[in-house]
Amino acid sequence: MKSDFSTPAAPLRGVGGPLRSSEPVRAAPAPSAAVVLLEEAADLLVVHLDFRAALQTCERALPSLANLDAGTSLEVKCSLCIVGIQALAEMNRWREVLSWVLQYYQVPEKLPPKVLELCVLLYSKMQEPGAVLEVVSAWLQDPDNQDLPEYRALAELHLQRVLLPLGCLSEAEELVVGSAGFSEEQQLDILQAISKARQQQKHQRLGSEEAQKLNQEASPSSLPFLCKLSQLFHRIQEAIFSLYRLPIHD
Repeated sequence: MKSDFSTPAAPLRGVGGPLRSSEPVRAAPAPSAAVVLLEEAADLLVVHLDFRAALQTCERALPSLANLDAGTSLEVKCSLCIVGIQALAEMNRWREVLSWVLQYYQVPEKLPPKVLELCVLLYSKMQEPGAVLEVVSAWLQDPDNQDLPEYRALAELHLQRVLLPLGCLSEAEELVVGSAGFSEEQQLDILQAISKARQQQKHQRLGSEEAQKLNQEASPSSLPFLCKLSQLFHRIQEAIFSLYRLPIHD
């Protein structure tokens, strides 16, 4: 049976139109320098455990993002910062994380949600939630960030890991009531937790005041005893001195 070749096959198409048999096949574009350095930094961090080299690779890659399109640039920049944060934490340089990240984003409002979440988790784990208080508050108050799908999760994280541990209860209430990211049921649950924390705070303050009052009352009572002890000491000295003045009889 004869094959039918009466209908010609459609020509292969390349990026610039139909690809002729005489044209060379165009190779896929090579990855940018920033992407290559990102892969290298991740490899140094995870495989080789060379945290210093991983950080240095991130710092070499971050200035070269201008050659990428906007979407890719933001994604690669975020990934580089995440690798850098982990490298700093592994070297016990976690206190430098926030300032290191902000040098590439300038203002807290521009931090990617993933980067901000990692900062909150890191500083709260190291029992220094106050270090990220202003940064996260500024990010949450920015109108552009309030439309992001990650907003509610970050607001909850801020409440649980920063505001409540620091005793910033009024700020916590303002965040819950003023945010459209929480449902009525979630608002009720969080406000109940805030109310419970406020009661505990009140009890602790009363206990501290009572202890301070007892100390103040106890201090003056010791003064008469010290005075009596001093007087007794002087009397003993006088008695000993008078013994030396007595005449000695044979």
